[in-house]
Amino acid sequence: MNESTFPGTEQHDLEQYAGAQHGTEQHGTELSGPAATPAEPSAPPQRTLTPPENYAAMPRPTAKLTAEDLAPVSDPSGPRKIGPTGRPMPDLPEPLPPTKTGPAQVIAMCNQKGGVGKTTTTINLGAAIAETGRKVLLIDFDPQGSASIGLGVQPHDLELSVYNLLMQRDITPAEVIQPTRVENLDLLPANIDLSAAEVQLVQEVAREYTLQRVLEPIIPNYDVILIDCAPSLGLLTVNALTASNGIVVPLECEFFALRGLAMLTDTIGKVQDRLNPKLEIVGILGTMFDGRTTHAREVLDRVVQAFDERVFHTVIRRTVKFPETTVVGEPITTYAPSSSAATQYRDLAKEVLARCPAG
Repeated sequence: MNESTFPGTEQHDLEQYAGAQHGTEQHGTELSGPAATPAEPSAPPQRTLTPPENYAAMPRPTAKLTAEDLAPVSDPSGPRKIGPTGRPMPDLPEPLPPTKTGPAQVIAMCNQKGGVGKTTTTINLGAAIAETGRKVLLIDFDPQGSASIGLGVQPHDLELSVYNLLMQRDITPAEVIQPTRVENLDLLPANIDLSAAEVQLVQEVAREYTLQRVLEPIIPNYDVILIDCAPSLGLLTVNALTASNGIVVPLECEFFALRGLAMLTDTIGKVQDRLNPKLEIVGILGTMFDGRTTHAREVLDRVVQAFDERVFHTVIRRTVKFPETTVVGEPITTYAPSSSAATQYRDLAKEVLARCPAG
């Protein structure tokens, strides 16, 4: 798939769109009133699916959101009927405590565009799932080591990291995995050394399966494994997708991030065809959402049009709390447990677990 075939991003004719609003069908048949004779049914015209070239070509948002609609799902006055995605909010059940540990569901947080909330989502979703009593492993698979920093680990102080686990067969996962201050949440940290792995793995046999190989011994020890991918579609990301059962795509509610989905879905399709046929998209997550802006609502509306039920009902809104959690090195669920941001990630955890019941 490429941008010319990205579903749901067809070029809209603004004149036809405006005509439809005044009682004119897009096929050119004028509606003259109740007595008008209906046109003979005909085959729908073939449409060329292309991304809109400019902001004005995007459709108007269908959801009319009010301040009441944007309230947290668990607001004391009761759940809202319509969520930020313009769909009725489901009644998400509380996850039942696990009866046993493992085998783990492996989920990659993936988007080749940087700054869309991958690391923030990985940390806080992992902590929210850990609150349900499940054993969670967070893998920092980005050479920047942002997930490690976000959980209070200094990458430059590491003696062993995920790089050593990938490249040295005498290193075991137990030597690298670190506990965090969050109960039931462990971390497989990373630092800048990981950037060398992408070059070195090129010479390896079955290089795309390297991460899968090192994770196999610990799959029975966890219920959920979350991989924080680098903002690229290189060999490290392909390793993460090959080792995963599912993908969560954090998507900033911004136009350029929307267009980048075409390249990502193309890569996912190739991995499914050639390396990992069990790989599935768990869901697309709207992040950094500000319901006060028309642009954010338009982008979220377009994503729902294109991917429908693959889009999570939960949306992560902008808040000043997230930068603060990075400084203190802990997730929002422990730093500000009663905040709306923590509630959003707990709701997201419910959705993820409902879509991955084995996790």
